[in-house]
Amino acid sequence: MINVGVLGYGTVGSGVVELLDKNKDIIRKRTKEEINVKYILDIKDFKGDKYEYKIIKDFNLILNDKEISTVAELIGGVTIAYEYTKKLLEAGKNVVTSNKELVSVKGEELLKIAAYAEYYSNHLISKSIKKAYNKEIDEKEIIDS
Repeated sequence: MINVGVLGYGTVGSGVVELLDKNKDIIRKRTKEEINVKYILDIKDFKGDKYEYKIIKDFNLILNDKEISTVAELIGGVTIAYEYTKKLLEAGKNVVTSNKELVSVKGEELLKIAAYAEYYSNHLISKSIKKAYNKEIDEKEIIDS
């Protein structure tokens, strides 16, 4: 199961959540994985909404949840979206966004953060393999794969 977080529950965010739910069987059949929207972050209350029980106000619940591997940033704008996306990438989470403004203003920096986080993660994995199997492994080979 792939647990995801959604940042923003406006028009785009609610549409993404609805499509993931509506198409869950098709997604599972094609990917061999179940997608579960674990949390939806928004500043508003959505009383009576179908997904009300998943709506949270504390970003740190998503950031610190080890079960969440992927987050859809659907807030819009640059300020908060950038702050959250940067923290998520630094934490090693995958981030998907439809935010053109964020990508145009901060995209290069966010790509560098993501690349560094991926390298660091791969570096730690290779060190763990070396230690576990007492075997030399070419880290560059792991990073390039």
